[in-house]
Amino acid sequence: MKRISGTYHITKWGEEEVSAFIPSPLPPTPPLSLDAETRTALSEAMAALGKLAVAADMVPNADWFLYGFVRKEALITSQIEGTQATLQDVLAFEAGEQAQRPDDVREVCNYVDALTYARKELARPKGLPLATRLLCEAHKRLMKGARGSEKQAGQIRRSQNWIGGSRPGNARFVPPPPEALPDALSALEKWIHGQDRLPPLVRVGLVHAQFETIHPFLDGNGRIGRLLIALLVEHWGLLKAPLIYLSVAFKRHRQDYYARLNAVRVDGDWEGWTRFFLDCVTEAANDAVASAQELFATTTADRSKVAAHEKTTVAAIRLVDSLPSNPIVTAALVIKLLKVSKPTAIRTIEFLQDAGILRETTGKRRDRVYAYHRYLQVLTPDTE
Repeated sequence: MKRISGTYHITKWGEEEVSAFIPSPLPPTPPLSLDAETRTALSEAMAALGKLAVAADMVPNADWFLYGFVRKEALITSQIEGTQATLQDVLAFEAGEQAQRPDDVREVCNYVDALTYARKELARPKGLPLATRLLCEAHKRLMKGARGSEKQAGQIRRSQNWIGGSRPGNARFVPPPPEALPDALSALEKWIHGQDRLPPLVRVGLVHAQFETIHPFLDGNGRIGRLLIALLVEHWGLLKAPLIYLSVAFKRHRQDYYARLNAVRVDGDWEGWTRFFLDCVTEAANDAVASAQELFATTTADRSKVAAHEKTTVAAIRLVDSLPSNPIVTAALVIKLLKVSKPTAIRTIEFLQDAGILRETTGKRRDRVYAYHRYLQVLTPDTE
């Protein structure tokens, strides 16, 4: 029996009549079928997340991964929406350099800010719960000063939007009309905070698809929808931190991603979407495990090299320990990080450059910028 996943509401757009889709509340009816194929996909995804959690626990400081992984996710989730910034652009800007693509870099940094804000709120005893208001506050930070910031940043839309096409009448998909949003979002909130027998990771996938279908903002829905995945994975205890950059898998399989979401709306195929989502989680977690292992090996080897050098200094060891969270540095940043004089900062940078750990990137004699190039090489795949 074909599942009905929502209803169409006829609305007016100028002189045109438009069919806007209003999704049925979660969970799916009839209930989602966790057949053998889906259970296998779930088992593989949970195993991959378990390996990632172990990889994070095995290092002295999980921030070694977190800094780079969050920015990789921020970059790729923005690239899906058309941003052209590179990882080097973003990290150089954070190191105090002028952005080469300021609008694009701002969008990526805004995502980091939005995620950081939302995680802090969820961690605070009296912080905002995982609900519409928190997503609106995150959206406000996502859109701050960026393209589309005039489109009701931080507010649920008050007009019709659409996906694809030049107007609702020729769009690929038309989300619910604005008057249907309060009920749709309220129902989603209740399901997030209610009890359900479905496994948490399956629920994460259902929430993401439902949010994308509701499309409550005029702009930035895709990025907030992917941010919601990171928040739920942590909030429901699947990982201790947002160490998985799932947007990589969505970007690699972009056409399948859109097709699976559309099949939920058209055919009620929640099973197909769920298997696709779980496969993406497995792929992304395995990627992150491989990256984490490589980053750990790189940082450990480089620290040992510096510590064992006959001319090493305390400042050099402190700087190499700071590089995973500051993989692009300038003399001014090193002065700030280590609280040392300018001559000491320059000598320390030159020492790490001679050791093959830092690499100068500008070719200039003044205002030089140095990259922890081996660390960046691990994170760069899929970001160009």
